[in-house]
Amino acid sequence: MKSKLTEGRVSHQLIKLSIPMVGGIFAVLAFSLADTYFVAKLGTKELAAMSFTFPVIMLLSSISMGLGTGASSIIARAIGEGDQRRVQRLTTDSLILSVLIVAFLAFLGLITIDPLFSALGAGAEVRPLIRDYMHIYYLGMVFLVIPLVGNSAIRACGNTLVPSLIMVLAAVANCLLDPLFIFGWGLFPALGIQGAALATALSRAGTLLASLAFLHFKEHLLLFSFSSIKGMAANWSKLLSVGLPAATTNLISPLATGLVTSLVASYGAEAVAGIGLASRLEAFALIAPLAVSASIAPFVGQNWGYQKFSRIKRALNLSFCFCLGWGALIAVVLGMAAPEIVNWFGSEPAVGAIASTYLAIVPLSYGTLGIVFTASSALNAAGKPLPALGMSFSRLLLLYVPLAYVGSQWLGILGIFIAGSLANIVVGLVAWLWCSRNGNLPPTMKLLPISSTPINAKIDKAKEGQLC
Repeated sequence: MKSKLTEGRVSHQLIKLSIPMVGGIFAVLAFSLADTYFVAKLGTKELAAMSFTFPVIMLLSSISMGLGTGASSIIARAIGEGDQRRVQRLTTDSLILSVLIVAFLAFLGLITIDPLFSALGAGAEVRPLIRDYMHIYYLGMVFLVIPLVGNSAIRACGNTLVPSLIMVLAAVANCLLDPLFIFGWGLFPALGIQGAALATALSRAGTLLASLAFLHFKEHLLLFSFSSIKGMAANWSKLLSVGLPAATTNLISPLATGLVTSLVASYGAEAVAGIGLASRLEAFALIAPLAVSASIAPFVGQNWGYQKFSRIKRALNLSFCFCLGWGALIAVVLGMAAPEIVNWFGSEPAVGAIASTYLAIVPLSYGTLGIVFTASSALNAAGKPLPALGMSFSRLLLLYVPLAYVGSQWLGILGIFIAGSLANIVVGLVAWLWCSRNGNLPPTMKLLPISSTPINAKIDKAKEGQLC
């Protein structure tokens, strides 16, 4: 199998990988916003019921993304090593493991709906609505996890366009199906909140078919035979060695957000609403750095497998510089236009003032936050997720939460915003210095390839220098 990312100009490769990812990430955000928008029109109880499902769905999504990260890491490195049969085996075994995990999680979820959501504080008036939604969601989990792992395998091959198109089509389908199933039209019955879950399941079912079809007919990465139990277990172990820490990393963010939100709540409902509004705008402002961090993974994985380390160094430097430049641009734009942007949402003056203050302070750290995202993605791709987990833990739980508490005591809600910005800047600068002092590759990334001897280990140093 020919590696697609181990030759050619590094900058061109990164641009080709990143641009499609912008559309894909935007589609993911639009998917969630569409569900919230249409369910909100049903009433307060329905919106509250959906809100109670967010922590559980976030947990399941974190596990799914961890599996996808692990699959992308081991598959990309195997592609770089040039072992086609091994790539096929890893892809197939990753999907088999995902099916087994989905089956277990769906069964566990179905039998714990009432006790779990009662523990989360859901009252008797919303629990029936939660059951209606989560029954369909759990049964359709296969349509969430398998496409995510499948799309990760496609990206590991150096193709970010097809996964992004699949995500965009899923978002469009969800936006069209939501009103049909929720409110009813023509032959479609009005299913209420069940309709939202059904629209999500059906739109993601399309992504499952599309990703599996592309993997089989275009990339030829699916095998219809089982390997030995020992071989399959070894592949699962490699995937989980990256996937489990990556899933834990994904879970740290909502945990820290919940702790900080409890601090913000002491300043009133307007403060919580203001930060909620600013956070939604922040998600769109960070699309470009997120796209870069997602794109660096297959690049690092393939070049690591091929042992073209100077290309990885060049890619990290370019990505870090882009993140700083983008962060500076967004900080200026939001610093100057935040009040006008917030007013577009018709928020109350107190809510708008909080959101505007947030967007004047926290975006100053978006550049270094992008460096954290990129360095973490590169570490995961190289098969070393623990340093990535350490960065997330340090930024959010060791710095952000304690600083937010201290800052709130000294400066009120302004201190919480400053704490978030400082945490991003400190860990981002440490990540860059760490990479720079070790030849742009952290010492913990200096590991052996996924197999003992890569097939494509012959590197022409002079040629590589010209390509970078």
